[in-house]
Amino acid sequence: MTESTQAKPSTISLPIAGEPTQLVEFTDAAAAEVRRRLQAEGLNDHHLRLGVQGGGCSGLTYVLNFDSQIGQFDKVFDVKGVKVVIDLKSALYLKGVVIDYVAALVGGGFKFQNPNASKACGCGTSFSA
Repeated sequence: MTESTQAKPSTISLPIAGEPTQLVEFTDAAAAEVRRRLQAEGLNDHHLRLGVQGGGCSGLTYVLNFDSQIGQFDKVFDVKGVKVVIDLKSALYLKGVVIDYVAALVGGGFKFQNPNASKACGCGTSFSA
């Protein structure tokens, strides 16, 4: 059984030269799952770090983890009650990404729809730009 929300996603904006630009969107299901996991792990003082790193079968892979540190080149956003931190380098690859969460016995988890990806792997966790 698959469970996903089709609600309008919330937008994170990254200010560039004084003007906000759409960066990343979360569906209600994705934001709720992040909040649930933070609470379940007792990480009230942490935020979701969203990024991109080299690796995976397509060249780049998405990184989602909980972190308590904010670096000099990080941008901090609030999305539906979730504090999200993205480093500037990753922001280049994440602009326009929609993150959803699907609860399923097989193939569930966070799903990324990336308009910048020229190629993606079958499992959906890596891409090339």
